[in-house]
Amino acid sequence: MEKNSRKISIILVLGILLLGAMVGSLAGELLKMGIPDGVVKEVFLRSIDITIGPGMVDFIMFSITLGFTLKLNLIGILGIMVAYYLLRFWR
Repeated sequence: MEKNSRKISIILVLGILLLGAMVGSLAGELLKMGIPDGVVKEVFLRSIDITIGPGMVDFIMFSITLGFTLKLNLIGILGIMVAYYLLRFWR
């Protein structure tokens, strides 16, 4: 029983950290529109793409293609840190 609740908590932690990365990266993309070109924009908004896929499952009548890309920048990393900070006090 204890192992099962531990697995759920690990999945919850990873999900919240992933959500923090996505919210931070979204904030970075929105910020990109407002900051003028220059060094500050380059440092804060240079991104790394983490990609899984695309994977294709081919059935006779149809096929399914799945893929996942996470675009992470410095603002996204700050989002992960904020999510971790909030998670520490929530648990």
